[in-house]
Amino acid sequence: MAQLKTHEFSAFIRREGTPYRIVLVYGPDRGLVSERAALIAAKTGVDLTDDFAVLKLEASDLTGDPGRLADEFSAISLFGGDRLVWVKNAGNDRGLIQSLTAVAETDPGSSHLLIEAGDLKKSSGLRKLVETARTALAVPCYADDARGIQTLIDDELGGANLVVDADARQRLAQLLGGDRLASRNELKKLALYCHGSGTVTDNDVIEAIGDVAALSVDDAVDAVFSGDLVRLEASLERILASKTSVFLVLRGCILQFEQLDVMRALVESHGRQPAQAISEKGRGIHFKRKPVVERALRHWRLEAINREMRRLSEAVFETRRRPHLEASIARQALLRTCLLSR
Repeated sequence: MAQLKTHEFSAFIRREGTPYRIVLVYGPDRGLVSERAALIAAKTGVDLTDDFAVLKLEASDLTGDPGRLADEFSAISLFGGDRLVWVKNAGNDRGLIQSLTAVAETDPGSSHLLIEAGDLKKSSGLRKLVETARTALAVPCYADDARGIQTLIDDELGGANLVVDADARQRLAQLLGGDRLASRNELKKLALYCHGSGTVTDNDVIEAIGDVAALSVDDAVDAVFSGDLVRLEASLERILASKTSVFLVLRGCILQFEQLDVMRALVESHGRQPAQAISEKGRGIHFKRKPVVERALRHWRLEAINREMRRLSEAVFETRRRPHLEASIARQALLRTCLLSR
């Protein structure tokens, strides 16, 4: 079985040549699939600018002609040298699996086959076929973890001679991830925005790539727990204007109450100070939000926390039952919690 682990890709791509003539790159992160496929294509040694040496196909092209892949894979480049057949948007297409079964059993000669696919289960036919073939390699691509995001930040911004301060790095870690290509493009935009400044600050991140809707949701949640009615109204107006569901604020408040519930139990049952409870159970809270959370932790008791969680959950249910009144239901529920915080 030939399958790379996620952390093994960097070492693999640095090696000279590859013993695998058939490579499947798959996973839910389509940006990372595309990026890694391009790196593997460059590693084959085929001239990617030569249309006679590179053939790009859609997986759907093989549906009615399963023999085409074998024909293309065994064909010789018009001017000699290696040849690359690059199949995109693959899945568990029966035509592709039939074609690949025949190809995997033949001598590849000087040809390379590169397949890009979406998320494939371990039991999928395409993945099982590649993983068990002698000359094939499967390369999984999953969303960047915390370490991968930090590496990506250093690659893009460090390569642009920019130093990222701690606040900006934490903000980026919250905003990036999910799709490698989208994350890389956001970092390129940020590098261009900060060109010549030498340093990337938290404000730079917010102004250059901050998700206005997401930031407004966070601001609304903080306004609720700060008891700031004016700020809450302003945040809700921005959210509604951006066509973002105000339900996200309800969910954000419920999640914050769940976190407070755990920390308040330490305060009431184990005699911890609020700052100690936050230190133990409040990991992931942005340092700018800690004063808001600590204030809420001091004033919201367990009984009240659980009562508000139930009430907000009922409001969520009502927004689903009467979606045409979602904004009004959510606003009324949030205003009540905000007044209680105040």
